[in-house]
Amino acid sequence: MLQRVITQPDNYEPFLLSQGIQFGNLLFISGQAGAGNDGKIVDGGFLAQGEQAFLNLRRALEAGGSSLKDVIKVTIFVTDMGHFKDVVTLRRRFFSAPYPADTIAEIKALYDPAAMIEIEAIAAVRPQEGR
Repeated sequence: MLQRVITQPDNYEPFLLSQGIQFGNLLFISGQAGAGNDGKIVDGGFLAQGEQAFLNLRRALEAGGSSLKDVIKVTIFVTDMGHFKDVVTLRRRFFSAPYPADTIAEIKALYDPAAMIEIEAIAAVRPQEGR
């Protein structure tokens, strides 16, 4: 059975997207960009957007009963591969060993011309104690 992950705010709802979908003990999180609670891309350049994208990812994971520690696979889209070292810095800050499997791809553009990074993930959902 598919279960929708909902966050507050949910800037994806107007676009008929789910923040994530849980299927069994797996959680599939939609791409999270560097947008603040108002839905606008944050100022401050690539690292500021990357940090916000990871914070948004963490919020979606937690809403689905998971965490950054439970991420199995991430796909990180960047509009300039020149930020590869910054991506490694962000991964080091938000993930820990064993690090998730990862694909990093440079793409021409994201949904907002100001967006420079977007992260999607697959994570495990651990059974809650007492269930």
